[in-house]
Amino acid sequence: MPTIDLKMNRVTQINVFMVKPENQQALVDLLIESANFVRAIPEWISASIHVSQDGTKVVNYAQCENMEAALRVIDALKKEGFLDRNKLLGEAHPGLYRVVATVENS
Repeated sequence: MPTIDLKMNRVTQINVFMVKPENQQALVDLLIESANFVRAIPEWISASIHVSQDGTKVVNYAQCENMEAALRVIDALKKEGFLDRNKLLGEAHPGLYRVVATVENS
């Protein structure tokens, strides 16, 4: 389960894909397939996939325990061809992030 917590040193990959509306579901399916593929990689935590209401974006929010695990995940996805398959469906804008602040309604 994804967790946003300042005390944890997790690495979050946020990848925003620009897609044609007719490719949105195919990309979602591929991202689910890729998440299931990397589940066995140690220190991988989760992936949460979001779609825009207008059909033009897909966001993948994935977490790993640390940077080394995040790089292992990216390498595995690259070697298995998932990243090339993603490119066929949309334009990716990935980044690796850490939490620096949270604001909650308590």
